[in-house]
Amino acid sequence: MELSESVQKGLQSLADPSAVDAGGFQPLVEASFRSLLSAHGDPAVLDDPGLARVDRILLKQIHAAAATFILEAVRQGADRSAISSCLEELSFSTEKIEIFYGTYQKHKKELECLLASIGRCPAKITDVSWRLQYHTKNAQLDKVNEPFYQISLSTEVPPPCRAAPPVGWKFLRFLRFLRADPWFCLLLCQNGGSSEDVNFACTTEQLQDLVGKLKDAAKSVEKASQM
Repeated sequence: MELSESVQKGLQSLADPSAVDAGGFQPLVEASFRSLLSAHGDPAVLDDPGLARVDRILLKQIHAAAATFILEAVRQGADRSAISSCLEELSFSTEKIEIFYGTYQKHKKELECLLASIGRCPAKITDVSWRLQYHTKNAQLDKVNEPFYQISLSTEVPPPCRAAPPVGWKFLRFLRFLRADPWFCLLLCQNGGSSEDVNFACTTEQLQDLVGKLKDAAKSVEKASQM
């Protein structure tokens, strides 16, 4: 693995007993993996009592280097031999390599899923349902009698990407132009993690506008595929 100079220095400090003692090594390795898997980033991830004796600035540098190395190893699908060889070159002892690799093996599947979820497996629309309804009145007018459509898009997230951010938010941004209409509303619902429903209401004009934009998008994709 090719590592930048700053990452190499950070890992060398992790291996150096004078920088991180025996009692702090494993907690710091665990914290590096845990911070990558935390959905919102745990601000207290480096507050383990075992790390109290490590200089705070150096601690952050080591943590950043370890996290970078972990992601690179997962991205490349590094095996025991590759990881051991790289860490040996950075002055890791056999015992520390075993600790690091054991933690890597424990979290590898989760990290593979994390990387797979970053922009690689968008949800797919599996079904569309709709129904026509009417607004009879609102707070300002006693009589409106305006038709609108309730539309539901059923989507499915591929198995390796269950942890991906809901595709509905991308769809929400795509439909943002509809917000100018007072009858427009958009509701994002999640169904059990493996599937997500995007539900929204729109007027006839808004639906026609949406269909037109989708047709334009389809034509652009078809044109690009023929280049």
